[in-house]
Formats: sequence, C-alpha cells, structure tokens
Amino acid sequence: MNRYKQRMIPTVAAALAVLTVACGNGRADSGAVSVPQPVTGVDWRVDSLTVGDTTRHAPAVARLRIDADGKAAGNLGCNQFSARVTVHGDHLTFGDLRTTRMACAPDRMDFERALSRALTTGTLLAKADDGKLTLTDGAGDRIQLSRGTPG
Repeated sequence: MNRYKQRMIPTVAAALAVLTVACGNGRADSGAVSVPQPVTGVDWRVDSLTVGDTTRHAPAVARLRIDADGKAAGNLGCNQFSARVTVHGDHLTFGDLRTTRMACAPDRMDFERALSRALTTGTLLAKADDGKLTLTDGAGDRIQLSRGTPG
C-alpha cells in the first residue's frame, strides 16, 4: 500500500466516526416535522371568517384559488370573483375584487361583504399546514380555509 492510501484510511475512519456521533443512531425523538405547504395552485374551500370575536361559517360554495402568476379567483359565498394578488413569501395582498352581481339570501350576502373586506383591507399573513390555510390580517381577523376540490 502506498503512503497516500495509508494516510487516507485513518482520515476517512475519523470522519466517519465524527459523522456517526453528529448524526446519532438515526432515530428521531423530536416528533413530526411540519413542511410548509404552498398557498398557490391549490383549490381552497373557505370554512369560516372570524372578525373580532365573531366567527361566521362560510356558505358551501365559498372558494379561493391563487395561481402562481398572481391571479386569484373563486366564490365569495354568492358571487364569483377575480382579482390580482401579490404573493411575497407568506404575505398576500389582494387588489380590487371584480365580482358578478347576483343577489342571494341576506346571510350569504352579509358573509360575502365581510369576506370581501377581509381579503382586501391590507396584507394578509398566510399559514398553510396539513391541508389547512389561515389568512390573518393586521387586526387579527382570520379566514380559515381547507384544501378542497374545484367547485
């Protein structure tokens, strides 16, 4: 064996020993690790809207989809809408909503107006995890969504 190989064997063995100690035995006792989910490219079902201390459950048709190209569309509870949205990491800012003009039951129209305000009053902080999405504004009002199917 040449001198180069003789010097490399102890060096490699030492490196492996350091890696073994640093990495442990492969068992992780720290619990599950949450991987952030994307907000864009997902059909979200709106579940509820909390403004102040009041939570309203969304009509079954309420939906939201944000595409990677900055287009948002969905249903506010009665009317369809579209808007431009800026996504910077976990911060979303919606532009003006363009909506259809159908009339629905008063409770659905009230929800729709509240959701429209919540989406457009400023930058929203998005937290997506385990098929759920929460959008929170600066006042702490929240829109709760869950992964849905296109509707």
